[in-house]
Amino acid sequence: MGFIIIYIVIVLAVVEISVVLMRATGLDKDISRFQVVSLLTSTGFTTKESELISDHPLRRRIGMFLILFGVFSFAVIVSAIANILAPGFRLSYMAVSACSLIAILLIVRTPVMTSYLSSKFNRSMERSFDVHELPIKDVLLLEESDHFAEVPVGPDSAYIGQKMSEVLPSDADLNLLYIKRGTVNVRKEKHDTALEAGDVLYLYGNRHDFDVLFAGEIPDKTSESANKGRK
Repeated sequence: MGFIIIYIVIVLAVVEISVVLMRATGLDKDISRFQVVSLLTSTGFTTKESELISDHPLRRRIGMFLILFGVFSFAVIVSAIANILAPGFRLSYMAVSACSLIAILLIVRTPVMTSYLSSKFNRSMERSFDVHELPIKDVLLLEESDHFAEVPVGPDSAYIGQKMSEVLPSDADLNLLYIKRGTVNVRKEKHDTALEAGDVLYLYGNRHDFDVLFAGEIPDKTSESANKGRK
């Protein structure tokens, strides 16, 4: 019974430490906890939230540790059960490990350490990774006014039949990345293609200009995946 309690303490400590590290990379608390448990148990939920892990270099490293720790833990449980049945097994060794992890957890959860980890991870992202390895928010969302959005063209849209060269004023601080039409991504002729219902516009630029042109058109359809990481 003592082994089970100590082992649960160790697992919970690993989960909480990993959640703190995930949050230090800019991930939301609730998302961090769910994804940490998912990785630790190798359940592999294929949600949009999981892309926040797979698309981020530092979070991927934490995720790999959790996956390996989960697999290793299973082996430890089997081995420990066998040792419990053998003479000479001492819970004191596991108790020391559990206390060490709790001490680490208490340290990393202090405001000073949390601030340090966030700063350290941000510097690591700036120095250690190429642009193509970074998540969208770290490449495009450099200022508070920057915005990235998916804009579905609805069946009643006023923009149906118009070209994006007509929709976007010349002085608008917005860039059309591409138009997604079914399984086709229109890039080369994106500004000269007449819009159809069902098209999805991928836009990047100033949030104010986006609100002026598109917020009333599709008030609840903006992409939130890129903005979650900023919180």
